Amino acid sequence: MAFAPLHDRVLVERIESDEKTAGGLIIPDSAKEKPAEGKVVAVGAGAKDEDGDRIAMDVKEGDKVLFGKWSGTEITLDGKELLIMKESDILGIIS
Repeated sequence: MAFAPLHDRVLVERIESDEKTAGGLIIPDSAKEKPAEGKVVAVGAGAKDEDGDRIAMDVKEGDKVLFGKWSGTEITLDGKELLIMKESDILGIIS
């Protein structure tokens, strides 16, 4: 993939949720919500502070993250649907 996010941007691939509920009911596509969980594919170098020094990113490539429902901008890259978002849109890292 030939894409590198800039500054404090993060490229995230959504992780699809299960097709069934815990009780075994199948959830149709029309009733599914978009998952708010994903895997970090790429990260930028970090934003700069007032002195011009880089602020280190808290997330790294491969992290599993939780983000807001309406976070990011959807793009298609190499046939994959991805999200570009600011690091501040990420709510936390799932361990």
